[in-house]
Amino acid sequence: MACKFIVFSIGLALALGIVHETGHAGEWGKYQVEDRRSGYTYRTKETRAMQDDDFQNPGMALVDEGEALWSMVDGKAGKSCASCHQDASVTMRGVGAVYPKFDIGLGKLKNIEQQINTCRTGQMQATPWKWEKGQLLAMTVYVRHQSRGMPMNVKVDGSAAPFFEKGKAFYNERRGQLDMSCGSCHEAYPGTRIRADMLSQGQGHSFPTYRLKWQKVGSLHRRFRGCNKQVRSKPYKYGSDEYVNLELYAGWRARGLPIETPALRN
Repeated sequence: MACKFIVFSIGLALALGIVHETGHAGEWGKYQVEDRRSGYTYRTKETRAMQDDDFQNPGMALVDEGEALWSMVDGKAGKSCASCHQDASVTMRGVGAVYPKFDIGLGKLKNIEQQINTCRTGQMQATPWKWEKGQLLAMTVYVRHQSRGMPMNVKVDGSAAPFFEKGKAFYNERRGQLDMSCGSCHEAYPGTRIRADMLSQGQGHSFPTYRLKWQKVGSLHRRFRGCNKQVRSKPYKYGSDEYVNLELYAGWRARGLPIETPALRN
């Protein structure tokens, strides 16, 4: 099986016109920590320039939308997010760097989207927002944005340890008709060009992200689903335990790298 996979990988590389690009190693400043490089470093200079300029970065529109939602009263309790958390730039600072995290009440991991909806149903007595829709995306972007520049620092020991191991196992498990794992691309071929795109190390610190391919902001779970489909594997649902566990592992892979939300990617 291993020999077949190696042959398949080489054949796939030739068929897709893969070209490996080096250069800039060790020259990326805050976007490189030890051997870990942000997806930012694998993008073109034009794409990086768009991310760097808040007036050009289209993802910043969701930061503005999230800011408006933060103070919007909703639900039977007559509360807004600001009613409990006041100034998001203070109370949400650092939150984006430590999620997903273990929730003792649930007995499993919870990510930011799930925490937002927990606040809505519990504190605000409002209906939960739908996954991958404008309001939940906007609020998730807004919350993560408050930690922009802070190093990713998810907890993977203690109560989180078994879920971290599940996420790691998922990352390394081959699946689908192409018999490929996440690591088949992001560990074996980072910096490798597949047609017009270049593979990164596959970390989770930049999401939600504005992708030029999508022409909109999308969550990390949308990216997971897309990758599963590309290897012809049935994707899991948004917010599934499998994807939240994988999100923790992807966050650990990005440890020390700065939160970039809203990042810009191909």
